[in-house]
Amino acid sequence: MAWAISPAIDDSTDPARRRTSSQRRAMLGLGLGNLLEWYDWMLFGLLSSYIGPLFFPSGSSVASTMSALAVFGVGFAVRPLGGVLLGTVADRFGRRRVMLLSVAIMSLTTLVMAVAPSHAVIGTTAGLILLVCRLLQGVSTGIEAPLSTAYAVELVPPGREARAAGFMSLYVNLGIGLASVFAFVTSLSLGDQAMHAWGWRLPFAVGAVLGLVVLHLRRSLPEVLPAAVTDGPAPSTGAVWRDIGRHWPGLLAMLFVVGAAQAYNYAWTVGLPTAAATHGESSTEVFAATSALSAILIVGSPLTGRLADRVGLGRTFVVTRLLAIPAVFVMLLYQTRGIGGFVAVLLGGSVVLVLNMTLYNLVATSLMPQHCRATGVALGYGVGVALFGGTAPYLMLWLQEHGVRWLFPVFTAVLSLLSVVLYLAARRTSGTHAGE
Repeated sequence: MAWAISPAIDDSTDPARRRTSSQRRAMLGLGLGNLLEWYDWMLFGLLSSYIGPLFFPSGSSVASTMSALAVFGVGFAVRPLGGVLLGTVADRFGRRRVMLLSVAIMSLTTLVMAVAPSHAVIGTTAGLILLVCRLLQGVSTGIEAPLSTAYAVELVPPGREARAAGFMSLYVNLGIGLASVFAFVTSLSLGDQAMHAWGWRLPFAVGAVLGLVVLHLRRSLPEVLPAAVTDGPAPSTGAVWRDIGRHWPGLLAMLFVVGAAQAYNYAWTVGLPTAAATHGESSTEVFAATSALSAILIVGSPLTGRLADRVGLGRTFVVTRLLAIPAVFVMLLYQTRGIGGFVAVLLGGSVVLVLNMTLYNLVATSLMPQHCRATGVALGYGVGVALFGGTAPYLMLWLQEHGVRWLFPVFTAVLSLLSVVLYLAARRTSGTHAGE
């Protein structure tokens, strides 16, 4: 057979192979940027029990931790603003420059948090520095998470959109997993005393260094918007927003598609580990469990993407989101101290978690056409996360302190049901524009 003995084709002379190689480099740059964003973002939540007493000292470790979680949540509040401002730039002038800016912001603020002096050194200014950093990180993630998935979907051939979303979710989960692993290894190596004093800063320093690598890779990202947009006169901001207004059912659906997934996500990845810390569980054992959770998410993301490409995005989303309604009540089984119960609950809800977290950004992307996608999806994503995701760990801990923790899974189940209803309504009224 001739093809079996043909000489190797030089990528530099074969246009198809050059395109494939360029796409792979672009997907790697996008994926590693997602890894960095979520590694840096999750560190603050995972290490809040160390950060709280140092930057927000009070008479109670729980109160200090809740102050740190409040700062964690404030970062979500500005996600819609960051998404709208930078999303409009991405729709008007192109995706590439915004993807570079988001990584630069995240890297710089992570470095500042790694070296910021504590309350004992500079007083309340210490907490203010953390607050400013989290606000800037909120601006960064407000565009990174929705735009990177939209970028990947626009980059790959039709019919492979869910796999692209699974690939991006893989790197998101790698970032979350690395945050848990570095926290676990640092805690195991240094011990609780050193972790509380200074060891918690080391994972932040690693994130700052990783940012330099990602910036280098993203310099070669191609532009995916039509040449008429990037080479000709940019569309006006008003034109972008008029198109979003025409697809308002999709925008409304996004709020709940994203919000329900993020409420579930942050309950499992931040809320449950924080509750375990307040119960007095060993931090090393808790970080080991969250690392195992991340491993499940990493393996499950590409498999879920392949499933959605084969079965259909809409059908897969509806079924997996309905499964989240009973699954979220598993969290009620962890009520008192006991690492075995914590691990069982954390991992018991992991399969449904990965099914939902892999697809929600692609579902949001599918509800908005390309010419206004970055702005529309960033707005829907940012508001959904700010309202329902960023508040989840604080709300969960607050309800626990007031003896009504059962209300949290009820809240998340209602969000999940509404997301399905609104998604189906949006499909009928304004259609889908990717992944189908």
